[in-house]
Amino acid sequence: MNVLKSPLWQHWLRSSVLPCGTTSNRLLSAQAAVEHVDPEWSTAKPYESIPTPSFMKMARMFGKNGRYANLDLVELHSRMWEDYGDIVRFKGMFGRRDIIMTYSPSDIEKVFRNEGQWPIRRGFDSFTYYRTHVRPDIFSETGGLVTEHGEKWQKVRTIVNPVMMQPKTIKLYVDQVDEIAREFMTLVAGMRDEKNELPKDFDQWLNRWALETMGVLALDTRFGVLKDEQTEEAKKILGLVRNIFELTYKLDVEMSLWKYISTPSYRKMMSVFDDLTALIMAKIDEAKQRLEKQPSNSANQSVLEKLLKINKHVAVIMSLDMLIAGIDTTSSGSTGVLYCLAKNPEKQAKLREELRTILPKKDSPLTAENMHNLPYLRACIKEGLRMYQPVAGNMRAAGRDLVLQGYQIPKGTDIAMGSAVLQRSEKYFRRASEYLPERWLSERPADVPSAKDSNPFIFLPFGFGARSCIGRRLAMMELEMITARLVRQFELRWNYDKLHFKQALINIPANPLQFELRDVDH
Repeated sequence: MNVLKSPLWQHWLRSSVLPCGTTSNRLLSAQAAVEHVDPEWSTAKPYESIPTPSFMKMARMFGKNGRYANLDLVELHSRMWEDYGDIVRFKGMFGRRDIIMTYSPSDIEKVFRNEGQWPIRRGFDSFTYYRTHVRPDIFSETGGLVTEHGEKWQKVRTIVNPVMMQPKTIKLYVDQVDEIAREFMTLVAGMRDEKNELPKDFDQWLNRWALETMGVLALDTRFGVLKDEQTEEAKKILGLVRNIFELTYKLDVEMSLWKYISTPSYRKMMSVFDDLTALIMAKIDEAKQRLEKQPSNSANQSVLEKLLKINKHVAVIMSLDMLIAGIDTTSSGSTGVLYCLAKNPEKQAKLREELRTILPKKDSPLTAENMHNLPYLRACIKEGLRMYQPVAGNMRAAGRDLVLQGYQIPKGTDIAMGSAVLQRSEKYFRRASEYLPERWLSERPADVPSAKDSNPFIFLPFGFGARSCIGRRLAMMELEMITARLVRQFELRWNYDKLHFKQALINIPANPLQFELRDVDH
């Protein structure tokens, strides 16, 4: 394994659906917050004394038959936690910043509690570069929540929060999202083989479902990607989104010289961004014309319609970001939940009984009203995300000078918080290796531990605070619907080796998703 392409030298633990771009230290110091001195600072050990592996040591560890070779991210972090303890410093290479890696819940809480008025969450430089240098004609007013920081980020968040975070807004989409889910069930039923198993490329069909759903949520449109005979436009959208993740990995995770010379991957990435931006802008113009002819009443306006009335630039950028961020993450999250249910038929059966209370027939409609009280469904999803969340943790720049594990951490230092490995550790979650949805319920068997006994800063699948995932309500609705539909209609089984994930920006399954699906009798 090439150590320069190993997860060690990546931008470690992206914090949510998409991370945000770089910013200057001036911005950090400009935050309008009262600075407090950490009382431990004067007696803490210097930053340079934080345990730091050498390049040569890590090259051996990631080399053939090395301790870190061929592991997924959770397995990798588990071993590094064993080797270095709760904190380790990875020196910046090729012009990149140092990253502090912490595996301590108290550190995670301290970082979040001190993130400041405008939290900094750095990320993919190529994404930021495109918006600020290549297409300022579109993104000069704002780069959106992905790439902006400080007051410009706050301005966008202030616009989109009331639109995307309101439960009543999410309810408007239930019928449309359920319609897509039911169409998907018909497809799924027909793609099984003689053993009732799904095809090896089922992960791509999950991506199609996620994209079709996101087309409605972000653009008020159906792309048609669930049809066997896809339109050229539908094929193009799927290809562009897939290319963005692959090229982002090459440019911003692996070692790349794109900042110094125009590499083929860089040129292709800029072209992909141009094509997707043009496509989305055309879709928004179509939607705008449609809405002008047939405006909705104020109570039924979609996310896009509301944003267009406030600021067209913000509407364009949010639609782009929702499409890029909402496909692989949602399909990855649903994969983990479905796998857990397939491996635990007794939990699946219990969930099916709850679902029968609102879905007496397999094709009964899901509504905002009947989905209101489904505690076991939500517990099943939370427990699935605890064991297999789409990303490996959260990341922030220190909002002020901090002391973590007795070491000085200067303001502005990037801190990666390895929560995924903590969520699966017996140290912090009793019976951690078991899939126990009941741990998230207020009423549970006496022998089942409560999730409330664990530090609340460990399980944060959508981030924390002002910079938490703006689309978390939409994402949960999608996960609830696809899980409910599949479990109500089929008995899921898994007949193969343990599910593994690839080393990538998002936890993409490495195994073929050949679930066995047996029709439920009634």
